[in-house]
Amino acid sequence: MPPRIGILGGTFDPPHHAHLILAQHALEELRLDRVLFVPAGVPPHKTTTRTPIEHRLMMIQMCIEDAPQFELSRVEIDRPGPHYTIDTVRIIQDKNPDAELFFIMGGDVFQDLPKWDRPQEMFQTCKLAVAVMRRPGFGNPELRLDMHRDTIPEVEQNALLLSSPLVEFSSTDIVDRLMKGRSIRYMVPDYILHYISAHDLYKGNAR
Repeated sequence: MPPRIGILGGTFDPPHHAHLILAQHALEELRLDRVLFVPAGVPPHKTTTRTPIEHRLMMIQMCIEDAPQFELSRVEIDRPGPHYTIDTVRIIQDKNPDAELFFIMGGDVFQDLPKWDRPQEMFQTCKLAVAVMRRPGFGNPELRLDMHRDTIPEVEQNALLLSSPLVEFSSTDIVDRLMKGRSIRYMVPDYILHYISAHDLYKGNAR
């Protein structure tokens, strides 16, 4: 059987329990051999990130160090930007030519697929499927796997919905709470809580 590799991308600024829950459910539901956590340097749609990559890499590594099937990938860190998903997928595929790749994403990201750089070319030339998690607040209009039939026809045959639980917070919510002096306990692992506090990240006090 060819290896099955999940790709979970994002800024991870900071990483939190929702990331880990999604990765674990995808690992089990898709019968993956491993999940790559792929932190973005500076994404094409942003001019900067909240924290330097060194802090984000350290926090991701802390989150996955006791999970042997989770792996930190530097594919977008060790090359100059801008970083587009099609290029990231091709590099991962070149390093794993026999692997089946699954791009793990939220429903909001899936809805925005036509806005990506060269999405038709990506699905025509890469051995790639997408695994979609429903995200709270993005169910109207109804999330459908055939919604891009007219623009990216290859997606419908290579997409599936994950049954992972809905987790109603994001990295943006966490930073917003920190900047307002509110607690983020239970939203992130305790060691991330301590790391944020120790390094005075996000201009707030983690409690």
